[in-house]
Amino acid sequence: MVRVLMVCMGNICRSPMAQGYFEHLVREAGLAQKIQVDSAGTHAYHVGNPPDTRAQQTARRRGIDLSGQRARKALREDFHIFDYVLAMDRDNYALLSELCPEGQEHKLHLFLEFAPQLAEREVPDPYYGGPEGFERVFDMIEAAAAGLLEDIRSRHGI
Repeated sequence: MVRVLMVCMGNICRSPMAQGYFEHLVREAGLAQKIQVDSAGTHAYHVGNPPDTRAQQTARRRGIDLSGQRARKALREDFHIFDYVLAMDRDNYALLSELCPEGQEHKLHLFLEFAPQLAEREVPDPYYGGPEGFERVFDMIEAAAAGLLEDIRSRHGI
C-alpha cells in the first residue's frame, strides 16, 4: 500500500480538493486497493470541520464529493505512516520540515513538483478570494495529481 498525505494550512481548501481529486484518479485507475490518500493542515484552525463550501462546490462541479472529509492537523507520526507528504506551498513545506523526523525528509515534497509543465511551484491559497481562485487551484491539482500517479506507478511498480 502506498500512502499519500496532502497538506495545506487549515485543511479546508487545497488539501481536501487534492485528496478528493487524487482519490478519484486512483479509483479510475483501478488502484484503490494499492493507494491510500488523506489530507491534513499545518494549523489546527479548522480541526473537525468539513471542507470550505467553495472548495466543495468547485469539486462537485467536477464530479468529486468532499462532503465526508473533516479537517485534521498534520502530526509528526504522519511521516512514519505516509510515503508521500505533499505540501501545497513553501510556508507549509517549511512547517512540515520542522515536524519531520530525521531520516524521513525524502517523503516531503511540494505537490507541484509533480506538475513540471506548470510555471508555478506553489498552489496558491484561494481562501480569501472568489470562486475563480478555487477553479484555478483545482486545475493545478489535476495537473499535479496526474504526475503524482505516474510517479507512484513508476517508483512502486503498480
